[in-house]
Amino acid sequence: MNLISIKDLTKQQMKEIYNLVPKYTTRELLPELKNKYIGLIFEKPSTRTRISFEVGILQLGGFPIELSGNQLQVSRGESIKDTANMLNCYLDGLILRVNKHETILEFAKYSKIPVINALSDKEHPCQVLSDIYTIMQFKKVSLEEINKIKFVYIGDANNVCMSWIYICEILDMTSYFIIPKKYQPNEKFKNNIVITDDITMLKDADVVYTDVWISMGQEKERAKRIKRFKPYQVNSKLLSLAKPNCIVMHCLPANRGVEITDDVLDGKNSVVIQQAENRLYVQKALLVYIFSKY
Repeated sequence: MNLISIKDLTKQQMKEIYNLVPKYTTRELLPELKNKYIGLIFEKPSTRTRISFEVGILQLGGFPIELSGNQLQVSRGESIKDTANMLNCYLDGLILRVNKHETILEFAKYSKIPVINALSDKEHPCQVLSDIYTIMQFKKVSLEEINKIKFVYIGDANNVCMSWIYICEILDMTSYFIIPKKYQPNEKFKNNIVITDDITMLKDADVVYTDVWISMGQEKERAKRIKRFKPYQVNSKLLSLAKPNCIVMHCLPANRGVEITDDVLDGKNSVVIQQAENRLYVQKALLVYIFSKY
C-alpha cells in the first residue's frame, strides 16, 4: 500500500487509522517497525514533516535514513527506475518530499516497498490526514459527524489546498474554498465543494484554514501575489465573520503579517501548535497501518 494522494484512502481506511492514533500519543518506544529501515528523500526544506517522521519511526522501533536530494545519484542523472530498484534491496519503506509530483509516481512505479508522499507540488496528503484528526479533536466530532462542520479555506490553491479539496470530497464535508479568481483550480469537484472568491462565505465557519500565498519555487511572484491576496489575509476583522468558537488552522511555516496576523495566529482560536503536534501521532498511526498491509 502506498500513499501518493489523499485519494488513495477511503473514509473507512481513515477511520481505521484514526482509531490507532490514541495508542501512539506517547513517547514510549514500541516495536511496530522493529528492524525496518525507512528512507526519507527530501528535495525541499522541512521542519515538521522531517522531524515528525524521523521521531515517529524511531519511536516505533525503526531506523530513519535521511537523504537530501543532492546526496543521491539521481541528482547527477541516474534514472529513478535504477534508484528505486536499488533501494528495494536496502530499505523497507520510502518517504518522499519532492519538487515534482511525477517523481513520486515514478518511484512508486518501480518500488516494491511502501511509498509515502510527504509533499509534492500537487498534494500534501499527510498534512490534511492529520488536520482532520485535529478538527475531530477540537470540535469533538466523529468522522461520521464531520460533515456537520463548516470548513473554510482561504488563500492560494496550492498543494495543501488541493489535498483539502480531495479529502472534503471523500468525507462529504461542507466546505468553502475562498480563492482569488485567477488562482482558482480548474478541476470539477463534487457538489459539497464550493470554490468562490466571496470572503463573506466565512460567515459561521467552524474551521478557518489558511496557508502561505507564496509556495517554494514561487518567490519571483512574491510582490504580485501579496498585492492580489491582501484582501484574503486572516486577521481579526475577517475572523469576526466566523463563529466565535471557530478554530484557526495553518499548516506552517507561516509568513506572519502576510496571510495571517500575529494576533490571530497566537490567539485563543488558534490550534496551530496542537495541529503540528498531531502530525507525529497521526503519521505514526499511518506508518503502522501501511506496513500492516505489506
